[in-house]
Amino acid sequence: MDNTRISTKSDWRCRREEIKRLAERFVYGEKPGKPTSVTGTVSSSTITVNVSHNGRTSSFSASVSLPSGTGPFPAVIVYGGFGADTATIRAAGAAVINYDPYVVGREGTPRNNKQGAFYTIYGATSSTGLLAAWGWGVSRIIDVIEQSGGNILKADATGVTGCSRFGKGAFVAGAFDQRIALTMPIESGSAGVPIFRGIPGEGAQSLSSAYGEQPWLGDAFGSFTGSPTRLPVDTHETVAMIAPRGLFIMDNPHIANLGPRSASVAALGGAEVYKALGAGDNITYWSDVADGTHCANRAEWRTPLQQNIQKFLLKTGNAAGTMRISSRAQGNLADWRDWTTPVLTDSSPPPTDTTPPSTPGTPTASNVTANGATLTWAASTDTGGSGLAGYNVYREQGATDPQLGTTTTNSITLTGLTPNTQYQVYVRARDGAGNLSAVSNTVQITTQPGTSTGGCSAVATVQTQWNNGYVIQPLTITNTGTSTITGWTVTFTLPAGHTLTGSWNGTVTVSGQTVTVRNVSHNGTLAPGASTTSFGFQASRPNGDTALPSGYTCA
Repeated sequence: MDNTRISTKSDWRCRREEIKRLAERFVYGEKPGKPTSVTGTVSSSTITVNVSHNGRTSSFSASVSLPSGTGPFPAVIVYGGFGADTATIRAAGAAVINYDPYVVGREGTPRNNKQGAFYTIYGATSSTGLLAAWGWGVSRIIDVIEQSGGNILKADATGVTGCSRFGKGAFVAGAFDQRIALTMPIESGSAGVPIFRGIPGEGAQSLSSAYGEQPWLGDAFGSFTGSPTRLPVDTHETVAMIAPRGLFIMDNPHIANLGPRSASVAALGGAEVYKALGAGDNITYWSDVADGTHCANRAEWRTPLQQNIQKFLLKTGNAAGTMRISSRAQGNLADWRDWTTPVLTDSSPPPTDTTPPSTPGTPTASNVTANGATLTWAASTDTGGSGLAGYNVYREQGATDPQLGTTTTNSITLTGLTPNTQYQVYVRARDGAGNLSAVSNTVQITTQPGTSTGGCSAVATVQTQWNNGYVIQPLTITNTGTSTITGWTVTFTLPAGHTLTGSWNGTVTVSGQTVTVRNVSHNGTLAPGASTTSFGFQASRPNGDTALPSGYTCA
């Protein structure tokens, strides 16, 4: 605000704080910080929130719907059950928290007698509007998740979404709480994403109408409804407040009352800050949809929704954001800005840290399946100054140990393991400077046998034999089905008096004269029609006996 150009990321942090305070003062009303006491519980079905501050108390709850699998899970807070497609969210691997904002800030109340949990604490005549109050409720849910121990929900992987008035709320919640990793407003309309300065010329719901319909905006905004150009901020800066975190704006170009052209300008303007921070791939604006129904679950949004959840909540994807603006409501940023976008740099290099974290504790395994397992270990500490960043998990295997995964907590759920396979696994901690700790002790995991998804056959070839023994090589296993199999089990019978003396490339168990062979990691997956010839065995037999094993079966 002193009219200097910003050139570093630390300058932007200062500018963001200025924007935040201006937005509170003139647009949304103050969103107070964390109250004196926030307590609550997290279960697989419910989150409870209890707040005490300055002698006043209030409480509310939200329902939880977990995805399939083993937690802890990331979560998306859905305003009023009315936001991004919850089935897609859960299918992508995130929990859904169904948040009723009306218990925190009720609609249908006059500005001098606001009701709900927020106003119970801060007073019915508070000048803070409902959107900021609803965002305060979201922040308190995150407080409780952070305090819960992280066994059910992850505190560092929270998203928020809503449509229409709830889209306005989700947008503001994401702007004012930097713990929210992914913000997803849908068709938010006036008082949401669209720039205030563009609404009068687009024919969207007027600012006076939006201000008067419900106390969404702060009381101070009332003096700007007829002259938004007097405002010292606009919503492109609210978009910028979310940078560099994930932002996925979904819009409807078919309903002019929603101000989609002005919303696209806000997204384009805010995207310039994302670019300046080197995070241009973290924002998506998508109004290129065929259907005009308000707040519909659209097929066009399903894939980017999954990609955003994977990238920002599950940390398993890296899809780039995109600007898919419909030609029906395409704004032009050049019509609005007289500024250029700088490239912001780090103001100074971080101090050198050459001290690695302490060695992690010995991992323990649980929930072992055919394709996965959960590992936990005692956490490391870091004294070098750059801070503990997380852990790398490796498989001990030959000269170069492959990395199985990374995590920021002292637990990980491994996936994609091979059925019926033994793994020796260890952990190394890493810090913010990239230093790696010494390796932990190893834990041995043997995955469960895989389930065959097709038929298979086993054909034995006698490589050589002598008076009291023989070698079967290869024992050819062929996938005779129409689907890829990820594991196989061969059973055969040794003649009386014969003894298995050696085998290779298979896991063998013997019960009496019955021999069971299961695949190892490198030969268990067979496409339809494919074979493996890597398994073989050697056996001894009574001198002069010419019998050979029989009854080969494969499953």
